[in-house]
Amino acid sequence: MQGKVWKFGDNIDTDLIIAARYLNTSEPKELAKYVMEDADPSFVSKMQEGDIIVAGENFGCGSSREHAPIALKAAGISAIIAPTFARIFYRNAFNMGLPIFELPQSAQIDEGDTIRVDMDAGEIINITQSKTYKFTPIPDFMQELVDAGGLIQFAKNEIATQHSKR
Repeated sequence: MQGKVWKFGDNIDTDLIIAARYLNTSEPKELAKYVMEDADPSFVSKMQEGDIIVAGENFGCGSSREHAPIALKAAGISAIIAPTFARIFYRNAFNMGLPIFELPQSAQIDEGDTIRVDMDAGEIINITQSKTYKFTPIPDFMQELVDAGGLIQFAKNEIATQHSKR
């Protein structure tokens, strides 16, 4: 994963990620149109597919809505990096196949930097600043969810594997 960084602060809650007024649908492409609108009204028009959000502490706090990681992923965000994530958002992100990385030094990354996530090495490389950071390893099962595209696809793959063994 490699992309341009968009910075957000501490305690970005799920209502800032996707406002409740848009929750009359769970269609990913529709939700994507409004992602981060209340934090930055022009975010969707500025960001590009593959960009990365770097945030402060407790990203994804608030309600347990799955719409938040769905909207981020559908908008084309390739990853989210923060020192900490709200517990329910952490799990929902992996269930939706959205990779997130815990990085205590995320404040050292600036908006507009280009960064690359090297999953195999467990590193986040800030290409703009020529700095490398080690991120907190993702549990193997969570990585399997991301690789599969989310929990539903993971389950479908498991069922298909079981059927093929018969």
